[in-house]
Amino acid sequence: MIITYLGGEFIKAQFGDTILAFNPVSKESKLKTAKFGADIVLSSLNHPDMNGVEQVSFGEKKPFAVNGPGEYEIKGVFIKGLQSESGYDGEKRINTIYTVNLEGMNICFLGALNNAELPKNSDEAIKEVDILFVPIGGDGVLDPEQAYKLAVSIGPKIIIPIHYGDIGGKDALKAFLKEAGENPKPEAKLTLKKKDLEGKDADVIVLEKE
Repeated sequence: MIITYLGGEFIKAQFGDTILAFNPVSKESKLKTAKFGADIVLSSLNHPDMNGVEQVSFGEKKPFAVNGPGEYEIKGVFIKGLQSESGYDGEKRINTIYTVNLEGMNICFLGALNNAELPKNSDEAIKEVDILFVPIGGDGVLDPEQAYKLAVSIGPKIIIPIHYGDIGGKDALKAFLKEAGENPKPEAKLTLKKKDLEGKDADVIVLEKE
């Protein structure tokens, strides 16, 4: 699996010929966006900063769009969406947390979550997480302290912070890494196989914005 961070909460995850896009930035957003073809797009929040399905429709690739709670199976990819809350952009909104199983690895994408407690029905879905994407920018989503505490409580092998800098607090990443007691060198992309997770325990990985 190859994971790329495109700014905001926009994540591209590719395994083989299959491409997933999480919270793509719309062309109507003020944030910088990117365009490519995806097979599946998962949108946590109905906001231009995170619902740009049109940006991941390219060439012959017309993605299956998942934009809310429920259970889905698309092209052998198993997805669960759990309803939660966000205060992004100054409004109370419905946020969807996604869990995805890819190549034997469990991904949890918290989206624009603002509640440091997970939904009551999440225990079964959010377990044995390998890769966790957590928003850290504050101002309607988790702040750095809340984000790290929640991330550790979930118990993932790898933690990847999102939602900072261009979309959240400028110093959010610095504060998050201070909470974690880590200072990893940013990586351009993350290439992972299941065996690469061995021995990892809430390791923080920072991805450079492409």
